[in-house]
Amino acid sequence: MNEIAKTPLNALIRSLVLDDILTYEEAHNASIATLGRQGALVKYLIEELNLDDELIAEKASNAFGIPLFNLKNLNFDLIPSNLVDQELVKRHRVLPLSHADDKIFVAVADPTNLNALNDIKFHTDIRTEAVLMPFKKLDQIINDWLKIHENIGIDLAEIDEAELNELDFSDTARETEEENPAIDEAPIVRFVNKVLIDAIKQGASDIHFEPYEKNFRIRFRTDGILHEALNPHRKLATRLTARLKVMAKLNISERRVPQDGRIKMTLAGNREIDFRVNSLPTLYGEKVVLRILDASNATIGIDALGYADQQKKLYIDALARPQGMILVTGPTGSGKTMSLYTGLDILNVPERNISTVEDPVEINMTGINQVHVNQKVGLGFAEALRSFLRQDPDVIMVGEIRDLETAEIAIKASQTGHLVLSTLHTNSAAETITRLLNMGVPSFNLATSVDLIIAQRLARRLCSDCAISTEDIPKKSLLDFGFNEELLFSANIRTAVGCNNCNDGYKGRVGVFEVLRISPEISKLIMESANSIDIYNQARKEGFYDLRQSALVKAAQGLISLEEVNRITIE
Repeated sequence: MNEIAKTPLNALIRSLVLDDILTYEEAHNASIATLGRQGALVKYLIEELNLDDELIAEKASNAFGIPLFNLKNLNFDLIPSNLVDQELVKRHRVLPLSHADDKIFVAVADPTNLNALNDIKFHTDIRTEAVLMPFKKLDQIINDWLKIHENIGIDLAEIDEAELNELDFSDTARETEEENPAIDEAPIVRFVNKVLIDAIKQGASDIHFEPYEKNFRIRFRTDGILHEALNPHRKLATRLTARLKVMAKLNISERRVPQDGRIKMTLAGNREIDFRVNSLPTLYGEKVVLRILDASNATIGIDALGYADQQKKLYIDALARPQGMILVTGPTGSGKTMSLYTGLDILNVPERNISTVEDPVEINMTGINQVHVNQKVGLGFAEALRSFLRQDPDVIMVGEIRDLETAEIAIKASQTGHLVLSTLHTNSAAETITRLLNMGVPSFNLATSVDLIIAQRLARRLCSDCAISTEDIPKKSLLDFGFNEELLFSANIRTAVGCNNCNDGYKGRVGVFEVLRISPEISKLIMESANSIDIYNQARKEGFYDLRQSALVKAAQGLISLEEVNRITIE
């Protein structure tokens, strides 16, 4: 014990012995092994004696009167990266956390690591103050921080400097670069900016960053089809992921669970682009997917979506009603959100109170009260809807009807003087009624509340520069394909070729719709709990065009290819 008392670490050692965490012999050996080596004791206790690092941090805090840092307050954007050399961080394994009031707060795992504090003070000429952090957690955070800010050696020869300088991030990423000008020159930051710009230029809807065992790839989803865009070196995977997580305000040290965030970027001309970000732990690292949300697309107008004249009239007529329900259905990525936002844009006038509940809010629209679902605090679709009904609404949009409770509240709202818009995941308009009945919604409620059901898909539009007409397809083959004589009379069947202005012969997308109006006859069938086939047959008698027929019309107009008709519809 006398040997222990002679060392400068006796306060920590003594507390561990008194609390029966260490024996006298273990304490003596630890003190002797680390004597004269600043900052070595805590590492020795954890790595050699297998003590818990959080316990050691707590004991050290009490022994030396140094506060424990609350990890919930960790903010990478506040780290004064431009003041502290990365080599200091590597050598001493400490990390400056913030700079305020002429003082740098430095995270340490060992409170006697005086060399580290003195070195930082010497290089910055700013007073330092230590805060304690558990050894393993601090080590992980330092590694993550270094991965973001170390130079990586990416070849930037092909990057357009002017375009990169036009980027303006209005969230964490921009604040980081403003506070730390040196970071803006980091190749990893510029590389990520370049990827985002390329994706926007190509009209991509999603960007996939995917780590594998021996390679790393970046893919864009353009016109509904994924294609490989870049293959950075596998060693860059963790650093690229870390950069994206910082930009999206995600927890960079958490790699075990999925996380969701957002990035907001402003291009030249004040064009705002939102990115919805999701990280997912996979076998060889975190896969990050960015959904590109361009608010300007919400105001393109109903004419640009691809509705036939009669279908557009049915939709506009339903939007003009003071109450009722409009449902939009289709698989993920079929353009349901765009149809709803286009309808909301038509309704968005000062005289109307419009509220939406979404998971997540994809496009911000001025004049509309948008609520983001947060299940962690108990704010779901049903809870938001109940609140809406006490907010004097005229129009309500529900991002998705997922359960009976949400369906019942939405239907009640549509029956009490409100116009309700929502989505479901079904394959056709007629099947939507069956789905709601199977949820448990009474048939009489459906018959009296639902006015219109829209089912839709997105088809790749043929490139206007290179698509060519095909006249060698036998008429019988086209009739067997589904065309009728009337369509074939003026049909302009075209096929994809491919040029420098498109993607394999396609450029952009166009909607293919079936719009089902709930007529008195169909209401009667719903009241009788008829199946989707009966509803479909009655709709056909009333002039209803299903998805296949609507796609054939687009093909006859030369807008999409026959291959696209088969890809998006099922006979």
